Amino acid sequence: MVYCNPKAFDFRFDYLFVKNIKQKGLTLVTLGMNAFTIKDLENLSGIKAHTIRIWEQRYSLLSPKRTETNIRYYSNDELQKVLNIALLNKYGYKISHIDRMTMDDMNQKILSLSQVEAQQERIVNNLIRCMANLQMEEFELVLEAYIKSKGIEKAIIQILFPFLERIGVLWLTNHINPAQEHLVTNIIRQKLIVGIDGANSLIQSDKTLLLFLPEGEHHELGLLFMHYLLKSRGIKVLYLGANVPLKDVEYVANLKTPDFLYAHLTSVANSFNFEKFLIGSYNRMPNRKIIVSGVLTQSYKKKVPANFSFKKSLSEVMEYVSSL
Repeated sequence: MVYCNPKAFDFRFDYLFVKNIKQKGLTLVTLGMNAFTIKDLENLSGIKAHTIRIWEQRYSLLSPKRTETNIRYYSNDELQKVLNIALLNKYGYKISHIDRMTMDDMNQKILSLSQVEAQQERIVNNLIRCMANLQMEEFELVLEAYIKSKGIEKAIIQILFPFLERIGVLWLTNHINPAQEHLVTNIIRQKLIVGIDGANSLIQSDKTLLLFLPEGEHHELGLLFMHYLLKSRGIKVLYLGANVPLKDVEYVANLKTPDFLYAHLTSVANSFNFEKFLIGSYNRMPNRKIIVSGVLTQSYKKKVPANFSFKKSLSEVMEYVSSL
C-alpha cells in the first residue's frame, strides 16, 4: 500500500507514478495536505506506530479519521497532540495522567519542564506545528528568538538539525506539500546566509575547502551549515553550491587546488546513483581528498574509493572541522 499527498506530486510524473503503483498491485491512498499517516506520526514523534495504536485503544487521547478503505489518518491537531504526549511521557508523565489533561494542561506542563533537552524538543515541536499549519511568520519568530538567545551555531545544532531529521522522511516520501518544504527551507537558508556573512575568526587557517553538491542534489542547508562552521573557524571556503556537474567541480579543483572537497547529501533525486558519483569522482580526481556526509553515507556498504572519507553523523562532522 502506498500513501501519498495529491498536492505533493510533480505533475509531470503523476501519470507514470500512478501507473507504476497499479502495475505493482499496490493500493494508492491519497491524503490531503493536512493529513498524516500513523507512520508519519511515528517519524515525527519517535513513538512507534504500535504504541500509538495502543493509546487509541486504551485511552481517549486520539480520534483518527479513516479513509473509505479504513486507513487511519490524522489531522494537524492530532499531530500536535501526539508531539505533546510524546514529550510529556519522555520526561516522566504517565499516559494515564496525560489522558486526563486538556490541551491547555499539556501546554502548561510542557512549559514547566526544566530540562534543557525538553525545552529544545518543545521548540522543535513548535517548528513542526508551524510548518504543518503554514504559520511561517510564527516559524520565523520562534527560530529568530532562539538564534538571538543562543547564537546561530547552537540554533542549528540544537534546533534545526533535530527538526530537519524528523521531517526529512516526510520530504523523501512526499507526505507533505512541497510548499511547506520550500517555505521552511527558504527561511532557514536566509538565517544561515546571515550567519555566514557575519562569521569571523581571530585565528586564520591555511586550509581551503571546496564545497559542492553533485548533480541531482538541490538541498543545500547542510552544505551552508558547513560553510558557516568553516568560516567561523577561519578556514577558507570555495562554495560551488547545488547541482554541480563533476566536470565543473574538477575544473575549479584543478584551478584553485583546495586541500579538501566536501559534499553533503540530504535528499537526492531518484535518478542519482551514489556509487556512480563515487567512481566518477575518483576517476576524474583520484588525487583529491573528498569528504562526504549525509544520509547516504550511513547505508552504503560497498568499498569506498581510497580518496574518499565518510562522516556519518553530526558529531563526526564537528570532530572533522575541529581537526582542521
